Amino acid sequence: MELLQLEHFGQTLRLQASVAGWQQLYWGDQIVSQLSATENKFAKSTHHFEFSQAVKQTASIEAPQITKCRLEIVLNWQPFAMKYQLFVDDSVVQSGQKDSKDIEQQVPIKTLKVEKKTSTVGLLSLLFKLFKSAKIIKVVLAGASLAAYSWFFSFQFALALIACLVFHEYGHIRAMRYFSMQTKGIYLIPFVGGLALTDQKINTRWQDVVISIMGPTFGLILSCACLLGYWFTGSPFLAGLAVFNALLNLFNLLPILPLDGGHILKSISFSMNSKIGLVACVLGAALGVFVSYRLGLALLGFLLLIGSLEIFFEWRTRFQSPLLPLDKYAQLVSAVWYLLTVAGLIAIIFYFASSGDQLLSLPLKILGS
Repeated sequence: MELLQLEHFGQTLRLQASVAGWQQLYWGDQIVSQLSATENKFAKSTHHFEFSQAVKQTASIEAPQITKCRLEIVLNWQPFAMKYQLFVDDSVVQSGQKDSKDIEQQVPIKTLKVEKKTSTVGLLSLLFKLFKSAKIIKVVLAGASLAAYSWFFSFQFALALIACLVFHEYGHIRAMRYFSMQTKGIYLIPFVGGLALTDQKINTRWQDVVISIMGPTFGLILSCACLLGYWFTGSPFLAGLAVFNALLNLFNLLPILPLDGGHILKSISFSMNSKIGLVACVLGAALGVFVSYRLGLALLGFLLLIGSLEIFFEWRTRFQSPLLPLDKYAQLVSAVWYLLTVAGLIAIIFYFASSGDQLLSLPLKILGS
């Protein structure tokens, strides 16, 4: 990922680095210094480079003048902190420091090339990005979703389902705005769900976690609000909305990309730069599968297993990511936040299943199938 951008002598000096340890220093578009993972074992690194300028000696004669430069950095990844000094001919011309907040707000000039696999969801997302400037598309898609859900269920249920989807996506929108990202609104897609879009790229795993988990968190809040409304009014409509919205958001938290849960658990596991961290992730996933089967949630346990295996096999590619990893405190907060949200949604599903109502018991039967 790109950690540093400095302007000097009319050129941009850019430093790219990865958790694996390698660093590349660019002077404009040209690499002027490079440290491999084996060379960069310590927090302090020094890049040496030089450039020449034509200097007039007489009115008609120019001679090249060599300028020697040195960039010294002290870099710590977890928690992220960086100090730097730029020397020109042994004189400090620029210095400063950065933390994770600076990286979040940074707009990379040139990002690392990461191989991306083509997927149906990715192509669909790209298609909607081409049309996201036209507000009429939102109206057309919302109408199509309402018509589709009304055809299969009922008009009232379709309205309630769309309200749940919009509230969920609004959680993503709020998180994006928290990180000062410009949003393009919410797009409803029949039988797929919704998309909250932005033009800007995330720079850190923490941004990825917060943006991803805020959708299900808003979903949990909505289900709790419907539950309270049911306690006060006894309305079966509110009961159904609470339990089916809980099921919808619980599936979103499965560790399968591109679902929210896939982004969250991938960010947590990919931030662990040790085999101990990987073992902890594997044991946590195994515990989740075991608990799911013990609670009779066979489908949930199976999908959890599949998603965990997908993340496990991709774990070695974590160093290729341009995203700043989570520090240990953020890893813990993310994991607890995720588990509490999952537990809250499952608790609501079990609560209504215990009522004996066949319709309200349907989400639990789906998870146990």
